[in-house]
Amino acid sequence: MTQIRKIYQKIDPFSLRLRLTVGIAIVSALGLANLALWTSWKMRQVLINNHKRNIEAIAQRLPRDVQIYSEMMPSKIALQKAIDNLTATNTFLWVKSPENQILAKSNNWNQLSNPTATELMSLGEMTIKPRIDKVGQRYFVLCGGAIPVRGKVLGKLFVIQDVTREQTIFLGMVQSLGVGSVLTIIVMSVAIAFYIKRSLQPLMQLSQMTSVISIADLGQAKLYLDKAPSEVKELAQTFNMMLARLSQSWEQERQFVSNVSHELRTPLTIVHGYLQSVLRRQTNLTDMQREALETAASEAERTIRLLQDLLDLARADSGYLQLCLEECALNDLIIEVAGMAEKYSDRQITIEYTINPIVVKADYNRLKQVLLNLVDNAVKYSDSDTPITLKLHQQEQAVIIQVCDQGYGIPLQHQLRIFERFYRVDEARTSSIGGCGLGLSIVKTLVEGMGGSVTVRSRLEEGSIFTITLPISECC
Repeated sequence: MTQIRKIYQKIDPFSLRLRLTVGIAIVSALGLANLALWTSWKMRQVLINNHKRNIEAIAQRLPRDVQIYSEMMPSKIALQKAIDNLTATNTFLWVKSPENQILAKSNNWNQLSNPTATELMSLGEMTIKPRIDKVGQRYFVLCGGAIPVRGKVLGKLFVIQDVTREQTIFLGMVQSLGVGSVLTIIVMSVAIAFYIKRSLQPLMQLSQMTSVISIADLGQAKLYLDKAPSEVKELAQTFNMMLARLSQSWEQERQFVSNVSHELRTPLTIVHGYLQSVLRRQTNLTDMQREALETAASEAERTIRLLQDLLDLARADSGYLQLCLEECALNDLIIEVAGMAEKYSDRQITIEYTINPIVVKADYNRLKQVLLNLVDNAVKYSDSDTPITLKLHQQEQAVIIQVCDQGYGIPLQHQLRIFERFYRVDEARTSSIGGCGLGLSIVKTLVEGMGGSVTVRSRLEEGSIFTITLPISECC
């Protein structure tokens, strides 16, 4: 039962494979059903209809024979003689008077059991058109009619023929045909399912090939299917043209961002410098002027940081991001980061690390930028009375750095996307505290550039843990 449930859970009711299989199976089943019905009808004609014609001919001939014999002998004797002449194996005749009395009957009734003979004799009416009835455990073709003699109705004729053997053969053949049809449908459905699976294999290969294409290899990605239908090859060519256009658009966008960031950063830096210079000589400024200049300087500084982040990402995309990898003592680094964070945030930063120094090969300044970014996020997205912890420890051939908070947490559906560029979980909250959705993307780019990885584990209202994993320096 468990296996069946697992198989059922794997079935996609909206898949093309299932729809084609079910559709073709239904059409095949209808075709086989119609063939089985037609075959049954033809078999019935061959086995049964010949008996119907025989007893119908007897029912039509016997009144004429009685009419002829009655001119030469008494009516009852003529009736019995006519019945004896038409009696054959498995054919039974009898005549009842209008008072429902047996006037004559064939001499082969001993072939039937007493209950069956009694039940047949008790029949009161008989149709002119032959029909099949089941009496006891046997099948009979029945027919009858009136017998007129000299202008008067002598009685009612009953003609039956035992077709138990033929009917049993017919029913057995119908049953076998039904079982065979069901088995054929099952076998055909399985064969169709495998055939469709094989036919759709090129599409699955196409899907697998496209699923592994990333931005980094967008320009070199080519889809090619050697043994595939023409339609699938055309689809692959369409995908290749689309990938080429996407690569071109991505390159243009990247170049545009890089150029704009570079062109805007220099004048903004100059503006920010002049604003700082004016603020340092603020003796002649009113409070309103000083507040306006401070706001302008703050926004200019934030914009410069944004442009720097965009430049870093553009350089990373182009492969020009320069990282100065050298041996770094991480114990000193997290102490420095904690001190800087406490200074600008007025929050207590707790440090947990081993006494033994841990050394990795990394870019010291870039790694400090990464940790400050993560601590800044922890400060922004947690209450001021909750702790923030920096943890450092060594695990086999890797170094683990964790930034832990007890803040608002990140919903599960967002945790896989928070490292995407410009992706923000809560627009309302983000707009109130600042940020444009580039910080974690920068973190991921820099950490991966140093050969490491960054992950997040979070629960709502319980906080988040960002984990950086770096390979340990070989000299250690």
